[in-house]
Amino acid sequence: MAVATPICDFGWMAPDFALPGVDGRNWKLADVRGERGTLVMFICNHCPYVKAVIDRIVRDAKELQAMGVNVVAISSNDAAHYPEDSFDNMKAFAARHGFTFPYLYDEAQDVAQAYDAVCTPDFFGFDAGLGLQYRGRLDASRKEAGPADLRRDLFLAMKQVAETGKGPAEQIPSMGCSIKWKDAA
Repeated sequence: MAVATPICDFGWMAPDFALPGVDGRNWKLADVRGERGTLVMFICNHCPYVKAVIDRIVRDAKELQAMGVNVVAISSNDAAHYPEDSFDNMKAFAARHGFTFPYLYDEAQDVAQAYDAVCTPDFFGFDAGLGLQYRGRLDASRKEAGPADLRRDLFLAMKQVAETGKGPAEQIPSMGCSIKWKDAA
């Protein structure tokens, strides 16, 4: 089932986290904070929406990192019911796609809940002070990657944040698969 993200709550402060990365290191928000902005993405390995654009995500992340915007990806899916999203498979996914940013595992799903993440991919673009400036889509792609010349909504928004500290007033929600929540115990 496709889910769309809520509109951007400008200035909302990024919740902290401490999560294990596929690189064997534990990461906190302060470790990934960028000098000119921070992009926190909720993704996973199995979602067709993520698979369709993962190479574009990696491309945009590299270009944003060069501008002083740091990037982190978090997977919060229930790996017991979605084994393709297991920690070992996250390692392989990151390696296969050449991630230049940490890929973290939110096994308890606390971080996804703190961010009110709803789908994969779900993008949270923060300014240098960690205030939310973007909660929108990567581009107009859906379950299949759109044409190569699509407007790069996420990239352009985060470039604007890096340059001005402010995100665009008009934002189009991201759409993707719902986060796969664990059954309540």
